[in-house]
Amino acid sequence: MDVQLMFSGLHPGMQALLAGLFTWGVTALGASAVFLARDVNRKILDGMLGFAGGVMVAASFWSLLAPGIEMAEQGGGAVPAWLQAALGFLGGGIFLWGLDRILPHLHSSEPASAAEGIHTTWRRTTLLVLAITLHNIPEGLAVGVAFGAAAAGLPSATVASAVALAVGIGLQNFPEGLAVSMPLRREGLSRLRAFTVGQTSGLVEPVAAVVGALAVMQMQTLLPYALAFAAGAMIFVVVEELIPTAREEGHSDLATMGFMGGFAVMMILDVALG
Repeated sequence: MDVQLMFSGLHPGMQALLAGLFTWGVTALGASAVFLARDVNRKILDGMLGFAGGVMVAASFWSLLAPGIEMAEQGGGAVPAWLQAALGFLGGGIFLWGLDRILPHLHSSEPASAAEGIHTTWRRTTLLVLAITLHNIPEGLAVGVAFGAAAAGLPSATVASAVALAVGIGLQNFPEGLAVSMPLRREGLSRLRAFTVGQTSGLVEPVAAVVGALAVMQMQTLLPYALAFAAGAMIFVVVEELIPTAREEGHSDLATMGFMGGFAVMMILDVALG
């Protein structure tokens, strides 16, 4: 089925919303694994987290940075294309670093005393959800920016490539949903409660996607910066959270091979669909 035809006639904001709902749905699918088991083999989870990291790194280049640089080169202007990409990329990383320092959150393998961000008295379950929500913000923004860029009518950004990005992010959201719901189930929450909390972490993606799409449509001259910004934010998440978590139990080879597989899948998706 022609991806362009499926989305033809839809406002870019609606396209971004539908794509964001898809990525949230895959997060919910991963969280639903609690209805089948109380725990997941750590080797499998580490391989899946490595896969998620590979998808995000590949998407950052193929779907965001490369089109952004091409747009900057086509647009000309006083600021060189490489500098626009560098500024946007670093800006995205700094933005996520700031959120990481401010937003209270906790990673599933750590005790409550290791919570990051501003100190609060929030419950452990809330902090666990916020940790994954922090990851999902740049993913939603990336999807929205990609659809907004396609709406600009530039040849380097298409609806098909934006859909490929959404599919890739959706694939890597499965282990993220799993990584939230399973620890909650181990801590004694009911299956339904663990699933509900786990899928909630993905609800930010449709919102961030719509915000990203509408923002770049209003400021098309900032498109190269916006694409690079989304890429930088996603790379920050990979280096700061996904890779260290996937390797902390000593399954580095499995995590690395998962990363390679995820990178290859996202590259194929982008080249084949985009």
